[in-house]
This record gives sequence, C-alpha cells and structure tokens, in this order.
Amino acid sequence: MNKIWQLHSKARDDFFKRYPEYDRIVLQLLYNRGIRDRDDIELFMSGRYEDNFDPFVFRFMEEAVSLVIDSIKSRKKICIYGDYDADGVTSTALLFEILSTLKAECFVYIPDRSSEGYGMHKAAIDKIANKGASLIITVDNGIRNKAEVAYAKEKGLEVIVTDHHEPPESPDEFPPCLIIDPHVKSERYPFKYLAGVAVAFKLARALVERSTLDKDQKEKMLNRVLDLVAIGTVADCVTLLGENRLLLKKGLEVLNNTRRIGLKELIKKSKIEDRRLESWNIGFQIAPRLNASGRMGSAGGAFNLLSTKEKEVAEAEAAKLDERNQRRQKETEEVVLEVEEQIKKQLDERIIIGVCPEGRKPWNDGIVGLVAGRIAEKYHKPCLIITRTEGVFKGSGRSIDEFNLFQALGEAKEFLSKHGGHQLACGFSLAISNIGPFSAKMREIARRDLEGISLESKVVIDCELGSDEIDRQLLKEISQLEPFGFRNPQPRFMTRNVQIRDIVHLGAEKKHIKLRFDGLWGIAFSKAEEWKDLKIGDFIDIAYHLELNEFNGNSSLQLKLVDVRLASSK
Repeated sequence: MNKIWQLHSKARDDFFKRYPEYDRIVLQLLYNRGIRDRDDIELFMSGRYEDNFDPFVFRFMEEAVSLVIDSIKSRKKICIYGDYDADGVTSTALLFEILSTLKAECFVYIPDRSSEGYGMHKAAIDKIANKGASLIITVDNGIRNKAEVAYAKEKGLEVIVTDHHEPPESPDEFPPCLIIDPHVKSERYPFKYLAGVAVAFKLARALVERSTLDKDQKEKMLNRVLDLVAIGTVADCVTLLGENRLLLKKGLEVLNNTRRIGLKELIKKSKIEDRRLESWNIGFQIAPRLNASGRMGSAGGAFNLLSTKEKEVAEAEAAKLDERNQRRQKETEEVVLEVEEQIKKQLDERIIIGVCPEGRKPWNDGIVGLVAGRIAEKYHKPCLIITRTEGVFKGSGRSIDEFNLFQALGEAKEFLSKHGGHQLACGFSLAISNIGPFSAKMREIARRDLEGISLESKVVIDCELGSDEIDRQLLKEISQLEPFGFRNPQPRFMTRNVQIRDIVHLGAEKKHIKLRFDGLWGIAFSKAEEWKDLKIGDFIDIAYHLELNEFNGNSSLQLKLVDVRLASSK
C-alpha cells in the first residue's frame, strides 16, 4: 500500500460539450488515450474491420505481389522464413496457409532460438537454397539482415522482407530487396504500429485480392486467418489503438468460433473452452503456451499445432506446449530469485542489469526476456538480463515509458555484435569482454535520461467515481472500448472513503482477499498478506477495474481491486 496513485487530468468542459452524444466517463477514457478528434473518436467507437487500410498503400506491395504470383505460376518453391515467438509463428502459419491455398509450392523455415538466434542466417539460407527455393519471404524479421539478404541474392534467390521492427538508421544499411515494413521512414503506409502477423496478413490480403477467386471465397479465406492475427497482435504487445484494434476486434470474433483444430486443443488445455475469449485470454493463456515452444525447445511444435488438420497431431502438440509452459514458469521463477539477489547491489542505479554468474548452468535464453519484464514491472526501472550461450553472451531487455531502450542500445552499439527491438523491449548479443564496458555505458545513459524522474511504482487511474456512479450501465458503456490491452488498458477507477463491511480470505492457502463495501464486493488476488492490516470498519480509498462476476448462472457487479490505501492517505 505504498504506490503512487496518479490520476489522469480531467478533460476540459468544452471537450465534453463537443460530443454530447457520448457518455462523459467514456469521453474521459478516450481523452486519456489521446483519442480527442471527432474522426478518431468515431473510428474508435465504431471499430469497423472494414476501415482497415488497403494493403496496396505499402510502397512495394504491388511489386511483391507480382513476384509471388510469378513464383506460384512458375511452380517455383517459396520459403517462408519465420521467427520463434508467438508473433513470428502466427505470421508463418498465416502466410503458409494462404500460399498453400493459392497452390504455391512452399515450405517453412523457423530458426532455433538457442543455436541460431533471431533473424536470417547464412547457414539457414544454404539449407533453404539446397531445398530448391527460389524466393524467401521473411515474416516478423529481416529488416536488419542486409548481409544475409545479399548472400541469398548471390545464391540466386529473390527475397521479400515483411517486418515491423525498427529499420537501421541509414537506408544504406537496408537489405537489398523488396521491403514491407511500416516503420521505414519513406513508407507511405499510414499506420506504423502493426505486429509482424498483421504485416504478413497485409501481404496475404493483397495476394488474395489479386487472385481469380470469387468475392465470397476471398472473404472466407481472409476471415479464416484473422484468429492468427488476433493472437500475434496481442502476443507482441503492440498498441491496441488504431488499425490494430480493428484487426483484433474482428480477430476475436473469429477466434471465438475458430475451426482451427490446433487452437481448439490449445484452448482446451488452457481450460478456457467454455467462455468468451478476450484479449487477456490471449495474453495470459494462449500466447504463453505458443511462446513456450520456442523458449523451451523448437518453435516447430507451435507451427505444427496452428497448421495441422489432424486431431491426433493437435492433441499431442497442445500437450507438449502445455508441459513446456509449466517448465517455463518454473525456470522463470528460479531466475527471478537469482536476479533479485543481484539487485541488492544495484539499488541506487537507474537501470537493473542481471548477468548469469560464472559456474552456474546458463540461464535459458528463451526466458530472459520474461525475467526482464517481471523485474522491470516490479521495480519500475528498465532491466537487462544477460545469459551465456555457446561462445557469446545474449541479453534481453524490457523498459518503462520514461526510458527508450532501443535508443539507448544504439548509443552503446560499439559494444554489441547484434541488437534490435523497440522502445520498450530489445534483444542483443555481445562478447564476454564487453559486458563490463557495456553495462557501464548503459548505466551512464540511464542516469542521464532518467535524471529527476521518479521511479516509484505507480497506479495510473483513469478517473474518480462516486459510489453512486458504479452500476451495470457504466460497465455496459465502458465495454464499448474493448478489446483492452497495450495502450488501451482496461479502465481503472478510484473511489474515496469507502468502509470495509466484511473481509473474506480465499484459496487453498488463503492468499486471495475479498472486501465487502456497501452493496459491492471487491476481490484482489495474492494480496492477502500485503493487506493483512486491513480491518472491518476501516475507511479506505480503492483503485479497481469494474467487471461482471458470473458464477453458477448468476452474475453480479464486482470490483477487481488493484490497490487500496487508508482514506487519510494523499
């Protein structure tokens, strides 16, 4: 109960007066998310899938489609070069399905996380060439692989890069091929924040639109893969505003009625088959299991799950992913505890850097990003976690809004052999001799960029409500903002000076806690120990999400408590 509560500034009265047709609380939520012009508000509130952008707006889409169509007609082999995370695997499965349906001769290559690492590799290109490919299409990677693309072209292969990561600073460092990446500065595509799977979908949609199929066939073909778009978009933590929201909203409809047998089995393994799936089900239950494939072994299992038509294969792959996810959780907890010990010596630093100690079995490089995320969230500081692999050290980082991690890596790139990512997440590799100077440089940058900025953990609150404003109608109004996720979080409210009428502890170990206020219950998971000093009769301020609790056919309004403080606190 010692976090800083940060309440969003209230919108000006003239903002509410401009849009009298909308609920005032909904308007405040839109204002908080930077959605303030009439066109933006109407686009957001309508959420029409049909409003997503034409794929041919991409500068090189027409040429890319012509190259792919020529390869299909000439019976030339196409290799889809993917990535091992959930965004990369869904991208790979999506494009494979579309190309296969269009009768292309295609196969898939997904690099191994541990032995190869992210992106294109010359040894992989040799394997692809030996299999007779004449065209490589990358998905969710490739924008920083100038040398590898040049090598592929030397071997007689054409290359199309589809990616969504930040390109090199200089166009001279771009790969020498057709590039479809919204982040390229000269790119005219208006929405810059697509996930890798959405960029792959844009290419797929362009190919389908140029096909000779009738309109209904085209629509069915594209709608069928929107479940993959939804999963990859949530998994990669891109903003859920703008076009991503339109794709996700439609994708969730498809996911809730998916005919993809692998996903059905994975949903069953996740024990969520009897409910309406939302974005958080993807983020916390489906995506972690898909990611576990590449983190704890080969990502081929996740691809097989998403692309198989056989129930036995789907059942087996879903079981493997579930088991790997359990191992991933266990190993992540172990490494977090080890890093916590190292943090004790870094309490005054503005960035946390954890390094796998000598003599210890190397931390699994598939989980260091998860560890970095956990640490960054807990301490509200950017975090880098570095482990040893064969001949090189690999690291992964997660950041906070106040610190541009990708930009910082760029300043320290003299110590790195490879790096990539974006403002809030990154991956990199370096020689052991550079760990000391690299760490020193990153700490120097963090001290400079975070000078004067409070790094205390914050509870960001959308707006304050009186107890009499909390009702089902409000829940109905705010549900219009779904699906929730990154940059469009589930609305968080606060109410002051409510009295605790009852306290109930839940769970086998009594780790969860329910508080009853006048006419309402609030629930908090794993907070019983932290809130052990609360007593019946106390007056407290509460920060919470509003939700519907459904149990045994009955439903009631419930507060999902995020934080509480004594009512006298400021």
